[in-house]
Amino acid sequence: MRKAILVYNPLSGARFIVNKLGYIFDKFQSIGVLVQPYILEFDKTHELLYTLKNEEYEFIMAAGGDGTINYVANVLMQSGLNIPLGVIPAGTCNDFATCIGVSASFDTNIDVILKGKIKHVDIGLLNKEKYFLNTYAGGAFADISFKTDNELKKNLGAFAYYIKALSEVANIRSFKLTINTDEGEIKEDAILFFITNGKNIGGFTNIVKKASITDGMMDIVVLKECSHIDLIGLFFKVLNGTIDDNPNVIIFRFKKCFISANREIVSTVDGEKGDSLPVVVEFINKGLKVFVP
Repeated sequence: MRKAILVYNPLSGARFIVNKLGYIFDKFQSIGVLVQPYILEFDKTHELLYTLKNEEYEFIMAAGGDGTINYVANVLMQSGLNIPLGVIPAGTCNDFATCIGVSASFDTNIDVILKGKIKHVDIGLLNKEKYFLNTYAGGAFADISFKTDNELKKNLGAFAYYIKALSEVANIRSFKLTINTDEGEIKEDAILFFITNGKNIGGFTNIVKKASITDGMMDIVVLKECSHIDLIGLFFKVLNGTIDDNPNVIIFRFKKCFISANREIVSTVDGEKGDSLPVVVEFINKGLKVFVP
């Protein structure tokens, strides 16, 4: 019988995935695939790496939020195995799942994996060490995803981030951002930057309209220092998906860059806490195989 492994986070989102395990096993077993469950433990990467390297799996599935999907993708890339990743979104925003067209409907996204259609997508790489699937961000609001109350996220979903961000407007501090690329140096007084692999960020859709998950390019969005009134207005632009026409927003596209700042700032990788600047960011064109509709 063919084998697959399911890495799941029992604490993600509404924590429904545990009650769905029997259903998952039965669905795959009916087509001749034996699914091995693996409970995610963020501090035991070596154990999952060992398991992947010493067993023969046809594919790997990750069930959880963006942080869980990021973790599993990192382990998969580190293992050197060229097997596809199945995404079962079970978090608050599920940005990467949305980018690849995977539905939030549990039954539907299980069927996506069962049908076996594969797409090669880009994957970001930080300092040649850590991979990211959707977003790397730094500055004000970058840590909203893990500072927002879990109960609020459960009840309001991505809109909880918007409310939390509004509550922190009065406390923002700008920083001097420097981006070095093959095309030259960019300097801005900024309050936030984010690098995205797709159009969706923080549960909001179509934020960067020209972004593509298969073109090998990163889209860098810089929010310049601005007044509190302008910033609140920009939040409404985010809701409407129209930030690209705002004078306080700059968007660049590169394959590789070096980013630094004049002071310590908070950074996040796919919604989880990231390392401090400076950082070298590059994209691996179509470096990851995923199941898609």
